[in-house]
Amino acid sequence: MNREQLLEQLTEDVLAYVMRGTFPEREFARSIKPEQLDERFDEYELLLDLHFILQSDVVEFVRDLPEHLRSIRTETRTVSRTRRGTVDGRINWGATVKKRYAEHPRDASIFVCDNRSENYDIPENVVLKKLISVVHRTVREALDYLLEDYDWVSETWRGNEDLIDELQRVVERNVHVRRIREPDAYEPTERMLTTAADSRQQVYREAAKLVRSRNRLFDGDEREIRRLLEKTAIAPDDENVLFELFVLFRFVRTLENLRESQPTFQTIATDRQEIARFEGEKDLVLYHDNSANDKDLSFLAVPDEDQDHHSRSDKVQLVSQAVAGNYFDKDYQNQTGRPDVIVLEIISEDDTPNEYLITEVKNSTNEDTIRRGIKETLEYLAFLRVNEEYVFGTNNPTDEEYFGSGWNGLLVVQDLGDETASLSEQKGSEIAILQASELDRELQTVLRHILEIDTTDSSQ
Repeated sequence: MNREQLLEQLTEDVLAYVMRGTFPEREFARSIKPEQLDERFDEYELLLDLHFILQSDVVEFVRDLPEHLRSIRTETRTVSRTRRGTVDGRINWGATVKKRYAEHPRDASIFVCDNRSENYDIPENVVLKKLISVVHRTVREALDYLLEDYDWVSETWRGNEDLIDELQRVVERNVHVRRIREPDAYEPTERMLTTAADSRQQVYREAAKLVRSRNRLFDGDEREIRRLLEKTAIAPDDENVLFELFVLFRFVRTLENLRESQPTFQTIATDRQEIARFEGEKDLVLYHDNSANDKDLSFLAVPDEDQDHHSRSDKVQLVSQAVAGNYFDKDYQNQTGRPDVIVLEIISEDDTPNEYLITEVKNSTNEDTIRRGIKETLEYLAFLRVNEEYVFGTNNPTDEEYFGSGWNGLLVVQDLGDETASLSEQKGSEIAILQASELDRELQTVLRHILEIDTTDSSQ
């Protein structure tokens, strides 16, 4: 799959899961944020605002803001106050007579005085204040990164230290901005945005346009989400994260179809990587990235001491060479931890051991890279431990069943074409290998085998 196809599919996945509020937003944000950003940007909304302020039209708006604020609009309003024994402003005689007659008979010291004042809290200014507040807060959070030489910053804020200082001065010292009240949580309303968009003044029209753009991003507009994935959060030359997320969402979607139910998605906490749990006769738990630290799983390679039999490391080398040879139909003479994306745990309902599917993802068509992926997948299986006990094979060196049933390991690679072995042609291999374009069709077959579901109605 090329980049365009990945972006198209991932946009659909984000709209289907993340924006629907089912897939944990922190996990998604943690996956797509630039690696230099700290844990604050695991918050999905903050990452969206970072994407928002990196747009060139936002920077241009901030650049022109000091000039525009000189002609900010206000409305004049009249405030009436009751005074006793003194006059403060213009006497409203009609209101004064009514006040004396209704509440203070025969008290000639009562006056109702009118005072005129400027009202800054008009709809256009609430829209403007919202935009300034969002940009200022996000720039402050990301200040340490915006001026550094990172690819994802592009040329928007880099080299604009004076502009950032000017924004700070506007927020802290500009009398007009300070007099506008802070918008409520639900503001600006659509009516406010319409009023600002129809204003004769460019600053309000532009502010309304940018706030609406941000609203579309937060509401999950397809075009804005695609821009998020394409422009700022993912480094332009790095498709690895896109590909890993694509595979992860394929697992979620396929398991949903097999179970005919939606999973319970988990919020990502420190050192806990559970993504989703499918409840049923056997619970299915899907882990991402750090591979189930909270389940005492590990993949530590420990050499076997008995030299009369193949060590696990030796066995990995031999089998990975054989699997790669079968897949590419070549004879390899030489073959020179942890899974990158997915661990699926099938929880047993009795005292029998749980089952595991370990998945490695290689966003590549390079033969050497795929061979390395084969070797790594086999290593993960051979050294998979639960509570320090091997999952496949035993501590007995004569037992060389290190890789499970042949359906416990999966390698997903980029599209190579039809010259490689199909899934059915890999029958008997220690692991399965699927190309990106095969996932929608064949991942269900792999999962049916590992879940011990009848495979007669699935593609082979």
